[in-house]
Amino acid sequence: MKFRTEINIPKQKRQINYNSEIVLFGSCFTENIEKHFNFYQFKNNSNPHGILFHPIAIENSINDCIENKKYQKEDLFHFNDLWLSFNHHTKFSSENEKDILDDINNQIQQTNLALKKASHILITLGSSWVYRLKDSEQFVANCHKIPQKKFQKKLLSIHQVGKSLESSIAKINSVNPNIIILFTVSPVRHLKDGFVENNLSKAHLISAIHQIIDYRQTFYFPSYEIMMDDLREYRFYKSDMLHPNEIAMEYIWEKFKDSWIEPNSFHLMQEIENIQRSLQHKPFNKFSKKHQEFIQKTESKIKEIQIKYPHIKFYQ
Repeated sequence: MKFRTEINIPKQKRQINYNSEIVLFGSCFTENIEKHFNFYQFKNNSNPHGILFHPIAIENSINDCIENKKYQKEDLFHFNDLWLSFNHHTKFSSENEKDILDDINNQIQQTNLALKKASHILITLGSSWVYRLKDSEQFVANCHKIPQKKFQKKLLSIHQVGKSLESSIAKINSVNPNIIILFTVSPVRHLKDGFVENNLSKAHLISAIHQIIDYRQTFYFPSYEIMMDDLREYRFYKSDMLHPNEIAMEYIWEKFKDSWIEPNSFHLMQEIENIQRSLQHKPFNKFSKKHQEFIQKTESKIKEIQIKYPHIKFYQ
Protein backbone atom coordinates (compact mmCIF):
# COMPACT_ATOMS: atom_id res chain seq x y z
CA MET A 1 0.00 0.00 0.00
CA LYS A 2 1.31 3.45 -0.96
CA PHE A 3 0.79 6.45 1.30
CA ARG A 4 2.18 9.18 -0.97
CA THR A 5 2.30 10.12 -4.63
CA GLU A 6 5.94 10.24 -5.68
CA ILE A 7 6.79 12.20 -8.81
CA ASN A 8 8.93 10.32 -11.32
CA ILE A 9 11.22 12.70 -13.18
CA PRO A 10 12.97 11.41 -16.32
CA LYS A 11 16.74 11.52 -16.65
CA GLN A 12 17.86 14.21 -19.05
CA LYS A 13 20.31 13.81 -21.94
CA ARG A 14 22.51 16.89 -21.56
CA GLN A 15 23.21 16.58 -17.86
CA ILE A 16 25.49 18.50 -15.52
CA ASN A 17 28.99 17.24 -14.72
CA TYR A 18 32.18 18.69 -13.24
CA ASN A 19 33.09 20.35 -16.53
CA SER A 20 29.72 22.13 -16.69
CA GLU A 21 29.37 25.83 -15.92
CA ILE A 22 26.06 26.87 -14.41
CA VAL A 23 24.41 30.28 -14.04
CA LEU A 24 21.44 30.75 -11.72
CA PHE A 25 18.81 33.49 -11.55
CA GLY A 26 15.72 33.90 -9.42
CA SER A 27 14.04 33.59 -6.06
CA CYS A 28 15.38 32.49 -2.67
CA PHE A 29 14.87 28.87 -3.77
CA THR A 30 17.70 29.51 -6.26
CA GLU A 31 20.04 30.14 -3.36
CA ASN A 32 19.13 26.79 -1.83
CA ILE A 33 20.12 25.03 -5.06
CA GLU A 34 23.28 27.17 -5.22
CA LYS A 35 24.28 25.96 -1.73
CA HIS A 36 24.24 22.39 -2.99
CA PHE A 37 26.26 23.30 -6.09
CA ASN A 38 28.80 25.05 -3.85
CA PHE A 39 28.94 22.19 -1.36
CA TYR A 40 29.65 19.69 -4.14
CA GLN A 41 32.01 22.13 -5.85
CA PHE A 42 30.24 22.53 -9.19
CA LYS A 43 31.21 25.66 -11.13
CA ASN A 44 28.41 28.20 -10.81
CA ASN A 45 27.55 31.89 -10.81
CA SER A 46 24.38 32.95 -8.99
CA ASN A 47 22.00 35.92 -8.82
CA PRO A 48 24.13 38.89 -9.93
CA HIS A 49 21.26 41.23 -8.93
CA GLY A 50 20.42 39.32 -5.76
CA ILE A 51 17.20 37.41 -5.09
CA LEU A 52 14.56 38.14 -7.74
CA PHE A 53 10.98 36.90 -7.74
CA HIS A 54 9.11 37.85 -10.90
CA PRO A 55 10.00 37.23 -14.57
CA ILE A 56 10.42 40.87 -15.57
CA ALA A 57 13.01 41.46 -12.82
CA ILE A 58 14.88 38.37 -14.00
CA GLU A 59 14.61 39.51 -17.62
CA ASN A 60 16.07 42.90 -16.67
CA SER A 61 18.93 41.21 -14.81
CA ILE A 62 19.73 39.00 -17.80
CA ASN A 63 19.65 42.03 -20.13
CA ASP A 64 21.99 43.99 -17.86
CA CYS A 65 24.47 41.12 -17.74
CA ILE A 66 24.46 40.35 -21.46
CA GLU A 67 24.76 44.03 -22.38
CA ASN A 68 27.40 44.45 -19.66
CA LYS A 69 25.59 47.51 -18.38
CA LYS A 70 27.61 49.97 -16.32
CA TYR A 71 25.48 51.40 -13.53
CA GLN A 72 25.95 55.08 -12.76
CA LYS A 73 24.81 57.31 -9.92
CA GLU A 74 21.60 58.19 -11.78
CA ASP A 75 20.63 54.50 -11.73
CA LEU A 76 20.53 54.60 -7.92
CA PHE A 77 18.34 56.35 -5.37
CA HIS A 78 18.88 57.35 -1.76
CA PHE A 79 16.51 56.11 0.95
CA ASN A 80 16.93 55.66 4.72
CA ASP A 81 20.61 56.70 4.48
CA LEU A 82 21.35 53.99 1.91
CA TRP A 83 22.05 53.96 -1.81
CA LEU A 84 19.83 51.40 -3.54
CA SER A 85 18.75 50.18 -6.98
CA PHE A 86 15.21 49.28 -8.03
CA ASN A 87 16.68 46.53 -10.23
CA HIS A 88 18.45 44.83 -7.34
CA HIS A 89 17.81 43.06 -4.06
CA THR A 90 18.43 45.02 -0.85
CA LYS A 91 21.70 43.16 -0.31
CA PHE A 92 23.05 45.62 -2.89
CA SER A 93 22.91 48.62 -0.58
CA SER A 94 25.49 50.87 1.01
CA GLU A 95 25.94 54.22 2.69
CA ASN A 96 28.70 54.78 0.15
CA GLU A 97 27.61 55.35 -3.44
CA LYS A 98 30.88 54.15 -4.95
CA ASP A 99 30.83 50.88 -2.98
CA ILE A 100 27.43 49.83 -4.26
CA LEU A 101 28.26 50.81 -7.86
CA ASP A 102 31.49 48.81 -7.73
CA ASP A 103 29.65 45.81 -6.28
CA ILE A 104 26.85 45.98 -8.86
CA ASN A 105 29.15 46.43 -11.85
CA ASN A 106 31.59 43.72 -10.74
CA GLN A 107 28.74 41.22 -10.46
CA ILE A 108 27.41 42.16 -13.89
CA GLN A 109 30.84 41.85 -15.49
CA GLN A 110 31.44 38.41 -13.95
CA THR A 111 28.03 37.15 -15.08
CA ASN A 112 28.52 38.59 -18.57
CA LEU A 113 31.55 36.33 -18.98
CA ALA A 114 29.83 33.39 -17.26
CA LEU A 115 26.78 33.50 -19.57
CA LYS A 116 28.90 33.35 -22.70
CA LYS A 117 30.56 30.07 -21.69
CA ALA A 118 27.83 28.51 -19.51
CA SER A 119 26.52 25.04 -20.30
CA HIS A 120 23.34 25.38 -18.21
CA ILE A 121 21.22 28.20 -16.81
CA LEU A 122 18.68 27.62 -14.04
CA ILE A 123 15.88 30.20 -13.67
CA THR A 124 13.60 29.95 -10.64
CA LEU A 125 10.39 31.99 -10.80
CA GLY A 126 8.71 32.90 -7.55
CA SER A 127 5.71 35.07 -8.35
CA SER A 128 3.62 36.65 -11.10
CA TRP A 129 2.86 39.63 -8.88
CA VAL A 130 4.82 42.76 -9.77
CA TYR A 131 5.16 46.26 -8.37
CA ARG A 132 5.37 49.30 -10.63
CA LEU A 133 6.53 52.75 -9.59
CA LYS A 134 3.67 55.16 -10.14
CA ASP A 135 5.97 58.05 -11.00
CA SER A 136 8.04 56.31 -13.68
CA GLU A 137 5.97 53.17 -14.44
CA GLN A 138 9.16 51.14 -13.87
CA PHE A 139 8.73 47.52 -12.78
CA VAL A 140 10.87 47.08 -9.68
CA ALA A 141 12.72 44.01 -8.47
CA ASN A 142 12.38 45.11 -4.85
CA CYS A 143 10.38 47.82 -3.09
CA HIS A 144 13.07 48.31 -0.39
CA LYS A 145 10.39 49.05 2.25
CA ILE A 146 9.37 52.26 0.48
CA PRO A 147 5.70 53.12 1.30
CA GLN A 148 3.31 51.00 -0.76
CA LYS A 149 1.39 54.05 -1.92
CA LYS A 150 4.32 54.76 -4.27
CA PHE A 151 3.63 51.53 -6.20
CA GLN A 152 0.91 49.88 -8.22
CA LYS A 153 0.59 46.14 -7.62
CA LYS A 154 -0.32 44.03 -10.64
CA LEU A 155 -0.66 40.36 -11.56
CA LEU A 156 1.09 39.52 -14.82
CA SER A 157 -1.07 37.55 -17.25
CA ILE A 158 0.07 34.20 -18.63
CA HIS A 159 0.79 35.97 -21.93
CA GLN A 160 2.91 38.65 -20.22
CA VAL A 161 4.90 36.06 -18.27
CA GLY A 162 5.47 34.02 -21.45
CA LYS A 163 6.53 37.10 -23.40
CA SER A 164 9.07 38.01 -20.71
CA LEU A 165 10.48 34.47 -20.63
CA GLU A 166 10.75 34.35 -24.42
CA SER A 167 12.63 37.65 -24.33
CA SER A 168 15.06 36.24 -21.74
CA ILE A 169 15.61 33.10 -23.82
CA ALA A 170 16.28 35.12 -26.97
CA LYS A 171 18.75 37.35 -25.15
CA ILE A 172 20.62 34.38 -23.69
CA ASN A 173 20.71 32.56 -27.05
CA SER A 174 22.12 35.68 -28.73
CA VAL A 175 25.42 35.11 -26.89
CA ASN A 176 25.19 31.38 -26.17
CA PRO A 177 23.00 29.45 -28.65
CA ASN A 178 23.89 26.00 -27.24
CA ILE A 179 23.06 26.62 -23.59
CA ILE A 180 20.50 24.47 -21.75
CA ILE A 181 17.84 26.64 -20.07
CA LEU A 182 16.05 25.04 -17.14
CA PHE A 183 13.00 26.68 -15.56
CA THR A 184 11.48 25.84 -12.21
CA VAL A 185 8.85 27.43 -9.95
CA SER A 186 9.71 28.08 -6.34
CA PRO A 187 7.78 25.97 -3.81
CA VAL A 188 7.85 28.88 -1.34
CA ARG A 189 4.30 30.09 -0.64
CA HIS A 190 3.76 33.87 -0.93
CA LEU A 191 0.80 34.07 1.41
CA LYS A 192 1.19 37.81 1.98
CA ASP A 193 -0.49 38.08 -1.41
CA GLY A 194 -3.34 35.86 -0.16
CA PHE A 195 -4.05 32.12 -0.50
CA VAL A 196 -6.05 32.39 -3.73
CA GLU A 197 -3.74 35.06 -5.10
CA ASN A 198 -0.64 32.94 -4.43
CA ASN A 199 -2.12 29.94 -6.26
CA LEU A 200 -3.18 32.12 -9.17
CA SER A 201 0.31 33.61 -9.34
CA LYS A 202 1.99 30.19 -9.41
CA ALA A 203 -0.54 28.93 -11.99
CA HIS A 204 0.34 31.80 -14.34
CA LEU A 205 4.05 30.97 -14.03
CA ILE A 206 3.56 27.24 -14.64
CA SER A 207 1.18 27.78 -17.57
CA ALA A 208 3.51 30.30 -19.24
CA ILE A 209 6.58 28.08 -18.84
CA HIS A 210 4.83 25.09 -20.40
CA GLN A 211 3.78 27.22 -23.36
CA ILE A 212 7.37 28.15 -24.22
CA ILE A 213 9.54 25.13 -23.34
CA ASP A 214 10.52 22.86 -26.24
CA TYR A 215 12.42 20.03 -24.47
CA ARG A 216 15.37 20.52 -26.81
CA GLN A 217 17.16 23.37 -25.10
CA THR A 218 14.50 24.63 -22.65
CA PHE A 219 13.19 22.40 -19.87
CA TYR A 220 11.10 22.39 -16.70
CA PHE A 221 12.01 20.90 -13.32
CA PRO A 222 8.97 20.38 -11.03
CA SER A 223 10.21 21.80 -7.71
CA TYR A 224 6.78 23.25 -6.94
CA GLU A 225 4.98 20.00 -7.76
CA ILE A 226 7.37 17.94 -5.62
CA MET A 227 6.55 20.12 -2.62
CA MET A 228 2.82 20.39 -3.24
CA ASP A 229 2.00 16.89 -4.51
CA ASP A 230 4.70 14.58 -3.18
CA LEU A 231 5.74 15.95 0.23
CA ARG A 232 2.49 17.88 0.88
CA GLU A 233 2.79 17.84 4.71
CA TYR A 234 3.56 20.67 7.12
CA ARG A 235 6.36 18.63 8.69
CA PHE A 236 8.35 19.49 5.56
CA TYR A 237 8.03 23.23 6.19
CA LYS A 238 9.99 25.59 8.40
CA SER A 239 8.22 27.10 11.41
CA ASP A 240 6.78 29.91 9.25
CA MET A 241 4.81 27.25 7.31
CA LEU A 242 5.88 28.96 4.06
CA HIS A 243 9.44 27.83 3.30
CA PRO A 244 10.55 24.22 2.71
CA ASN A 245 12.75 22.98 5.56
CA GLU A 246 16.13 21.27 5.22
CA ILE A 247 14.60 17.80 4.82
CA ALA A 248 12.39 19.02 1.97
CA MET A 249 15.25 20.87 0.29
CA GLU A 250 17.47 17.81 0.52
CA TYR A 251 14.70 15.67 -1.01
CA ILE A 252 14.17 18.12 -3.89
CA TRP A 253 17.94 18.25 -4.44
CA GLU A 254 18.08 14.43 -4.65
CA LYS A 255 15.33 14.53 -7.28
CA PHE A 256 17.27 17.19 -9.18
CA LYS A 257 20.49 15.19 -8.89
CA ASP A 258 18.90 12.01 -10.23
CA SER A 259 17.43 13.86 -13.20
CA TRP A 260 20.04 16.48 -14.09
CA ILE A 261 23.47 15.35 -12.85
CA GLU A 262 25.50 12.74 -14.71
CA PRO A 263 25.81 9.45 -12.79
CA ASN A 264 29.53 9.49 -13.61
CA SER A 265 29.82 12.48 -11.26
CA PHE A 266 28.23 10.73 -8.27
CA HIS A 267 31.47 9.11 -7.07
CA LEU A 268 33.32 12.45 -7.04
CA MET A 269 30.35 14.07 -5.32
CA GLN A 270 30.60 11.47 -2.55
CA GLU A 271 34.34 12.05 -2.19
CA ILE A 272 33.79 15.80 -1.95
CA GLU A 273 31.02 15.30 0.59
CA ASN A 274 33.36 13.18 2.74
CA ILE A 275 36.02 15.89 2.58
CA GLN A 276 33.52 18.62 3.45
CA ARG A 277 32.39 16.61 6.47
CA SER A 278 36.01 16.08 7.48
CA LEU A 279 36.73 19.81 7.28
CA GLN A 280 33.75 20.49 9.52
CA HIS A 281 34.96 17.98 12.11
CA LYS A 282 35.92 19.50 15.48
CA PRO A 283 38.47 17.34 17.32
CA PHE A 284 38.63 16.87 21.06
CA ASN A 285 42.39 17.51 20.89
CA LYS A 286 43.53 19.20 17.68
CA PHE A 287 47.19 18.66 18.59
CA SER A 288 46.92 14.91 18.98
CA LYS A 289 48.88 12.61 16.67
CA LYS A 290 45.69 10.96 15.50
CA HIS A 291 44.15 14.27 14.47
CA GLN A 292 47.32 15.38 12.66
CA GLU A 293 47.23 12.15 10.65
CA PHE A 294 43.56 12.81 9.92
CA ILE A 295 44.45 16.30 8.60
CA GLN A 296 47.25 14.95 6.39
CA LYS A 297 44.97 12.29 4.95
CA THR A 298 42.28 14.89 4.17
CA GLU A 299 44.81 17.24 2.55
CA SER A 300 46.11 14.38 0.42
CA LYS A 301 42.58 13.66 -0.84
CA ILE A 302 42.06 17.35 -1.65
CA LYS A 303 45.29 17.55 -3.67
CA GLU A 304 44.37 14.40 -5.56
CA ILE A 305 41.01 15.89 -6.60
CA GLN A 306 42.52 19.28 -7.49
CA ILE A 307 44.98 17.69 -9.90
CA LYS A 308 42.02 16.58 -12.03
CA TYR A 309 39.75 19.53 -11.26
CA PRO A 310 41.80 22.69 -10.51
CA HIS A 311 38.64 24.80 -10.05
CA ILE A 312 37.70 22.88 -6.90
CA LYS A 313 38.65 24.80 -3.76
CA PHE A 314 38.12 23.78 -0.16
CA TYR A 315 38.08 26.33 2.63
CA GLN A 316 38.68 25.39 6.24
